[in-house]
This record gives sequence, C-alpha cells and structure tokens, in this order.
Amino acid sequence: MKDDDHRGLGWAHGALTVQRLGAMLAPVTFVLENGRQVSPMHIAPWSSKPEAEALPGILRRLRGEWPCVPFGYSVPADGWPKDWARVMGPPEPGEEIHGHGSNHDWTWRDSDSGSLSLLLAYPKGSPVERVERTITPDPLAPAIDIEFKIVVRRACRLPIGLHPVFRLPARTGAATLELGSFDNGRTYPHDVEPGAEMFARNTRFAELTSVPACAGGGADASRLPFAADTEELLQIDGLEGTAALANHADGYRVKLCWQKEHFPSLLLWYSNRGRKAAPWKGRHVAIGIEPICSPFGLGPATALADNPIAQSGIATALDFSPEKPFLTRYRIEASAL
Repeated sequence: MKDDDHRGLGWAHGALTVQRLGAMLAPVTFVLENGRQVSPMHIAPWSSKPEAEALPGILRRLRGEWPCVPFGYSVPADGWPKDWARVMGPPEPGEEIHGHGSNHDWTWRDSDSGSLSLLLAYPKGSPVERVERTITPDPLAPAIDIEFKIVVRRACRLPIGLHPVFRLPARTGAATLELGSFDNGRTYPHDVEPGAEMFARNTRFAELTSVPACAGGGADASRLPFAADTEELLQIDGLEGTAALANHADGYRVKLCWQKEHFPSLLLWYSNRGRKAAPWKGRHVAIGIEPICSPFGLGPATALADNPIAQSGIATALDFSPEKPFLTRYRIEASAL
C-alpha cells in the first residue's frame, strides 16, 4: 500500500479514516457524551493479511461504509421462482460486484480542512462519468455527514445503494436492530449461501421480530448476532429513512439517516459465519444496513426489468440525467444507551 492510500480526520467527538480503495470509511471512533469511546464500523478479519491482495477489489480491504453504483451483481437464475427467473439476465460486459466504484482506488480531491473528499472516473463505455464523495465530521457531535454525487454521460437508469456495515458484539443477541415501522418486508427468493439459510424463501413479513423461518414458525431477525451460522438478506420497504443498531454489550447506539426519496428500500445483510470458503472461513460476523434502490442487489439487468418488487410499486432503479447531477446526503451518528 502507498502512503496516500488512507487519510484521517480527528475532531472533538472522534476520529475517522477513509481509504482510497472503494472510498471506504473505517475505522471510526466516536467519543460519546459520557466520555466513552466506541468503534461501530466493521472491518473484515482478513483485510490486513498479505493474501488479501489477490482478492477482488471490494473484498481486499472490506470495511465500514461506501457507495455502490450500480448496486448489486448478477446471479444465475437456476432454481429461482418463475417470476424472478424471467427477469434475471446474464452479467453485463465488464460488470463488477456493486459497481466500478466499489472495486477501485479513488482520487483525493481538495477539500476544506474539516472534511475528506474523493473522486473516481468511470470507464469510457459506462453511462456514469464520475462519482464524488465528501465526508465531514459534525464539529458539535459524534456524527459524520456524507455527500455523494453521481455525474452521468447520458440519460440512464441504474440501481444504486449505500453499503454501511456495522460491527457486532461477540455474545449472541447482544445487539438490537431498530427499524421503526415499515410497509413490507421480503425474504430472499433463493439461498444467499447454500446450506446457510435461516429464513423461508420468497415470503413477506410485517415485523422484524417474526420473519418466516425455513424450519417453520418465525425467527427474530432483530437480535444479533444469531446463534446459528447463516448468511441471509432481507429487503425492507417503506421506512422513514432511519435505522439504528443498539449495541448493548458496548453501551451505544449507532444511527443511520438517509433520503428515502433516493433509497426507497433497506437491504439487511446478515453475515453470521455462514460463508465457509476463503476469505470468509466461517469467521465473518457483521450486519449490513444498506439503503438501496434495487431488488435485493440482483444486478442492473434485473433492476431495470419488470421484477416483482418493481411490480409492487417500489422503485428498483433511478433515472439519471447529464443535465442534473445526482446528489444525496446521509448521516451516521452515535449516542450512549
């Protein structure tokens, strides 16, 4: 790694680091109002190992929070329900997991002394010209404000998402997901990881505390980490643009706020020792709390098609215009329990 691969900021209420690879934000330390220091963002256990350099860009130093344009990646349609299989195409030429920005080194931009700013130009064949990201600690609070801009070469529709991944305590059930009320929840229509399923496929639910389980009955998807080894995805529609994780073991709450008009759904990625192959090796425990405009992250072809989520009236892609750059703002903040 080069000396300039990371930059950091400190302020009265914390310290943060951003890496050029994926423009990923972590580690972050917040100083709470009671004086305690907490670090809520996740860092993958392999990220500092030499063998990680051979991994795809997004996995190499997987950590914290970053934006995804386009969000998602294509998967084979084998064994999927018919209403999904009919809209699942092959990967597009040059398709990268969660988009070009998730897999490459961004360039530092000049910015105010109290913020960090980065830019990444996309390949010439992409409808996206460039993406920009500015990360600014709140000088008055243990909080970080983030601006994300997308500039396109031509009019297009794309699925997009934000990808915050949070650390979980070691003890089963020692953290609680707090979503508030929502309109509809959906389980993944297939296995996220074969042999590591927890929830019934392709079902709906109204409460996170009672998600249909593959073994029958309901599972509480709000208490983390799980006792069982599992890898799962849930999509939540109709939230008000806020979600929180209360870490009871470490005595803090971390809250995420976003613009729901840009991200009408929330994808919950439960990575709970379910993936056994390298580099995961059954040791990856984290929760992704990801505002999205996407159908489960199933890739651009599915997102642009008349998929079952789009049919229900929930947008799974956004319109972009070269005349008007897209700008969204979101915030990560911490407080004591």
